[in-house]
Amino acid sequence: MLITSLLPMLERYSLGLDLTAGADGVVTVTIMPRKAPGAKHDPKAAEVRPIAITATAAEIDAELAKGDAGALGQMLAERKSLADQIAEQLAATQHAKTAAAKPAAGKKAEPAKASADPKFSPVTDAKGNPVGPNANPPQPAPAAPVANEPASLWG
Repeated sequence: MLITSLLPMLERYSLGLDLTAGADGVVTVTIMPRKAPGAKHDPKAAEVRPIAITATAAEIDAELAKGDAGALGQMLAERKSLADQIAEQLAATQHAKTAAAKPAAGKKAEPAKASADPKFSPVTDAKGNPVGPNANPPQPAPAAPVANEPASLWG
């Protein structure tokens, strides 16, 4: 029953098994997925985390008898689903990188527009904000106070 339950994982991985007997008839079965020799699939860290089942031998046998509907079967299905999701995400990311690189390679750099005042930098960032040592133009000096007039906040 154990081997039949593990067949879905054996399609993608090489498996290591560890059986440990505990007190009162409790058994721990640890399944360690690994990359199969010669396999094209390169498993990610989430896929090769060990699976540990701790219960009595009779409970483990009963759960394994449920096949795909049992706990191990569901866990294997989730692992396979996770592996498929990871593969799809990696493919989508690669596709996006390729698509982004194509238009960028076809565009020619536009020459920087000359500023009317040579003290100010014509270089801007991606949002159009000026950058460089002259990015912030100097502010005019405040007007000198005039005798017999109150001070003004507006110049």
